[in-house]
Amino acid sequence: MRSKIDYILKNLSIFFLAILVIDVLWQVISRYILTNPSNFTDELAGFLLIWVGLLGSAYVSGKNEHLAIDLLVQKVSKKKQLVLQVIIFLLVGVFALTVLVIGGTWLVYTRFVLDVKSAALNIPLGYVYIILPLSGLIIFYYSIDNSLNLFKSPK
Repeated sequence: MRSKIDYILKNLSIFFLAILVIDVLWQVISRYILTNPSNFTDELAGFLLIWVGLLGSAYVSGKNEHLAIDLLVQKVSKKKQLVLQVIIFLLVGVFALTVLVIGGTWLVYTRFVLDVKSAALNIPLGYVYIILPLSGLIIFYYSIDNSLNLFKSPK
């Protein structure tokens, strides 16, 4: 299951990044070459940046390649390293569950209930913010799976 999630996340990130590049390129062309700036490209770029950032953070969380200050982990014994890594994974999981999943779900719900729409694209902002709980669930899954894999790996 993990390899399927990795594959989907990687390809979605690549797709949305490609759309982001095309969108920004069109924005520059329409503004400076055609001297008739497109009115939706700025908003779309912001939304795509949110999606690329959160999908990318979920992906690197699964690969365990995210930014980390591991000075403390390097200074302790192997047994304490295992304990510290489990604590770190669990803290990341708690953050993902509380902030991204619960907070993101509340944000999505309120955007739909209040019928908040984006200014230029006129789409419900709930669709834009749905990536928060989705990426949170994926990061939470990876945190639990990474914790369990620590005990499976040879010591």
